Amino acid sequence: MARIYGIIPARWGSTRFPGKALHPVAGKPLVQHVWERCCEATELADVILATDDDRIAAAARSFGARVELTSAVHPSGTDRLAEVASRLPDATHLINVQGDEPTIPAALIDRLARALTDDPALEMATAAARLDDPADFENPNIVKVVLAANGDALYFSRSPIPFAGFLHSIAGMPIYGHHGLYGYTRAFLQRFVSWPPSELEKIERLEQLRALENGVRIRVLVTEHEALGVDSPADVTPAEAALALLSLHP
Repeated sequence: MARIYGIIPARWGSTRFPGKALHPVAGKPLVQHVWERCCEATELADVILATDDDRIAAAARSFGARVELTSAVHPSGTDRLAEVASRLPDATHLINVQGDEPTIPAALIDRLARALTDDPALEMATAAARLDDPADFENPNIVKVVLAANGDALYFSRSPIPFAGFLHSIAGMPIYGHHGLYGYTRAFLQRFVSWPPSELEKIERLEQLRALENGVRIRVLVTEHEALGVDSPADVTPAEAALALLSLHP
């Protein structure tokens, strides 16, 4: 029987926004909004905040989150996730929810969980939304993904893909931006973190390419939800506006 955990990796260090996990957004720490969205999901057995920072841990416990302290030397949030998974012997699947997307829909988390449990052969899944702004297509901070006919990922890149993509979009071919939301089987997650970073992963600075380079298929769920990551202080005001809109139209 499937038992799915949502895990939110959170760290203090951030090149562009140190301490952003606890930065106040609409009167709450940023990561609390993410935790609250996860708690609304119905497919999760529990939600865990994984951090190596005592300040984040104390704040998370104060708003009721389950906290797991992890090593401070993890190179990525996925490695932090795997450490927590090793302490959850009953976990069959893990959902990695980025700690800086305060409007992540619980329904999307549930869709990801069901995609994994509905297909026992599926080891990894993620999400993407259509891009309609040419500036987003050119933005290297927005990861693009191209899909196979069956909905699996063909490739991810920070560069504009496919070539001349918005010309294709005009002709009816959608262009997708990747969401930083991942689901894994427990067994696959442990294999994934045992592999060294792949060459394409190092070039693109995208962990998911490690899976593709090792022959793993990644199912991509298309959503209408626009990812709203808080990557810098300038992103706080748009995030607060989106949260205000969410409270009016939950």
